Amino acid sequence: PFIFVIIISLTDEESLTMNGYRFIPEEWSLYAYQYIINAGENILRSYGVTILVTVVGTILGLLLTGTYAYSLSRKTYAFRSFFTKVITVPMLFSGGMIANYLVMTKVLMLKNSVWALILPLCMNSFNVIVLRTFFKTSIPDSVVESAKIDGASEWRLFFKIVIPMAMPGLATIGLFLTLGYWNDWFNALMYIDDKTWIPLQFLLMQIQNSIDWLASNKSMMGVDGIQAAANLPKETIKMAIVVISTLPIIFAYPFFQRYFVNGLTIGAVKE
Repeated sequence: PFIFVIIISLTDEESLTMNGYRFIPEEWSLYAYQYIINAGENILRSYGVTILVTVVGTILGLLLTGTYAYSLSRKTYAFRSFFTKVITVPMLFSGGMIANYLVMTKVLMLKNSVWALILPLCMNSFNVIVLRTFFKTSIPDSVVESAKIDGASEWRLFFKIVIPMAMPGLATIGLFLTLGYWNDWFNALMYIDDKTWIPLQFLLMQIQNSIDWLASNKSMMGVDGIQAAANLPKETIKMAIVVISTLPIIFAYPFFQRYFVNGLTIGAVKE
C-alpha cells in the first residue's frame, strides 16, 4: 500500500482525475512535491522542530516512565500503592482539554514554547503500566538483592543492571513515544502561535487546509483564481504529505529493530 501511495503522489493531477488510481500512471509529475517544497525554509525548520521534539521527548519520556514504572514494580517500595493510584486515576477520569490548556498556558507559562510540544506526551499511564508489568516479570528479585548486597546504590542498580535487562520493554515504549511525537499536531494547534516552533505535521496540515480552501472558494477569485485552483494538486498532495511524514520513520525503524534484537539477547538472563 505504501508503494501505491508513493506512485499516486508522483502522478499528474489531471491524469489522476481522468484515469483514476493506477499502479502505472499515464503521466508522471513532481508537482505535488514542488508545491510543498515551495514552503522552503518553513519545511526545513519544521523538520528540525519535529526531530528535536521527538529526540528530547523520547529520551525524557523513557527516563520518567522507566523510573516511575521500576519504583512501582518493587514490592519493598513504601508508597507503591499510593503512586499506583496516582497513575491509574487519570486513565479513568481525564482533566479535560480546558484544564490542560489553562495549566500549560497560565500556570506553567509554556505558550509558544518547545516544552509545550514535549511535556504533554512524555509520560502516560498506559506506558507506565506496560513497563511496570515488564519489570515485575523480567527483573528477578534475586538480581536486585545481589546488587544491593554488593553495595550498589538505587541509581547504579537501575542504570547498570535494570536497564540492560529491560531493553525489549524500553525499546517498545521508546517506539510508542517516537511515533507519538512524530505524528503529533494537536499540541501545536493548542499551544503554538509562533511559526518558529511549528512541527512538520502541523505545517503539512496547514498546507492541505490552504489547498482545500482555495479549491472550495475558487469562484471568489476571478478567472485567474479559477485557473490557478484548477491546477492545484488536490489529491496527489495528500499522498505526498503521507510520504514526506512517513519516510523518516520507515528509515529509522531498522535501527529500532536492531535494539529490539540486542535487548532480547541481553534480557535473556534468568534467575
